[in-house]
Amino acid sequence: MVNIVGFGKSFTPVPEEELEAVRAILKSPVFARPCPYLNIGERVTISVGPLAGVVGILQDFRNEHRLIVSVHLLQRSVAVEVSLDW
Repeated sequence: MVNIVGFGKSFTPVPEEELEAVRAILKSPVFARPCPYLNIGERVTISVGPLAGVVGILQDFRNEHRLIVSVHLLQRSVAVEVSLDW
């Protein structure tokens, strides 16, 4: 054990179903790697790939991740599919 999850002086239990999901992935033959924890609606900056440096809002649409970039003065937006690895 490295650390106990908690906030301040109180401990916070990790839901067992989340731990079981991670265990199942680790036991399976599928390729898995860590990825950043991102919240839908969060403002993000693309760090690699063809859109490196672009800033927008992360959106989930039909299980695909999209970056929404807006031009507020024109009240227009454009959406593009992105990989969470970017």
